[in-house]
Amino acid sequence: MKKLILQMQMSVDGFVGADADHSWQLWEWGDDNGWDAELKQDFNAVFAGIDTILLSRKMAEEGYLTHWGNAAKKVPRDPFYAFAQRIVDAKKVVPSGRLKTSRWERTVVVGGDLPREVAALKAGEGGDIAVFGGAGFASALIAAGLVDEFQLFVNPAVLGSGRRIFDQGGFRKLRLVGSKAYASGMVVSRYAPAG
Repeated sequence: MKKLILQMQMSVDGFVGADADHSWQLWEWGDDNGWDAELKQDFNAVFAGIDTILLSRKMAEEGYLTHWGNAAKKVPRDPFYAFAQRIVDAKKVVPSGRLKTSRWERTVVVGGDLPREVAALKAGEGGDIAVFGGAGFASALIAAGLVDEFQLFVNPAVLGSGRRIFDQGGFRKLRLVGSKAYASGMVVSRYAPAG
């Protein structure tokens, strides 16, 4: 069965979003990023096993797919952008009660029951499923117990306030699968539900 892998950037104090300033993240959607070569290489290695992306409606509408589609065309030989082409090639699924049709390539909009939709994706053939979205979307998946692996990209920043992803409950105990520190100051920790 396919795994649902939630990838999320967060601050050292556990916040995934600040009210206004996103400059705390070492990696934004632009070309200027603070990721070191080893982190880029490891990220691409993980993303090589992904063939489906579960994407929040808000992130899709804010330009995530357009940005990485343009990046894949702009720098096709840059090893950091290997995952950009994977994003273009992957099947994208956007759960939404508002959208009825997709305006993005290789992207379907699904409505209805989120646990049922995720169960159908997990039962399919192929690689794993990456989840990209904001705090609300991630919290809903966590509260429903749908995440099989957490990949938490902890930035060397303290926000003091903002949005968290574990506030709605879901998993009470996690098991550490692996953790690695990088020269940029980022620490990537991977967890699976315990039991």
